[in-house]
Amino acid sequence: MAAMRVDDKLGFVRFKVDEQGSHIIVNEDCEDEKEMRLLAKACPAGLYSYEEGKLSFNYEGCLECGTCRVLSGGGLIEHWNYPRGAKGVEYHQG
Repeated sequence: MAAMRVDDKLGFVRFKVDEQGSHIIVNEDCEDEKEMRLLAKACPAGLYSYEEGKLSFNYEGCLECGTCRVLSGGGLIEHWNYPRGAKGVEYHQG
């Protein structure tokens, strides 16, 4: 039996989006291009993208791994917390 790829495994993950807002607050005034590029590259869910000098972020589909929180160093990520109860990622073994 062939090993499952990460993309295949992520197909088993479910998300319950918190319509009231993001559990991650991005500092819109941050101008640290290096940090923006780092988060865009490191986020395993691909929620950050950096194009034409602008960072885009979408909290829907967050894996809640904390990578952005750890790598930010307090500049780009103003606030990171787990989503409210019964919201966010729901893992299933595939």
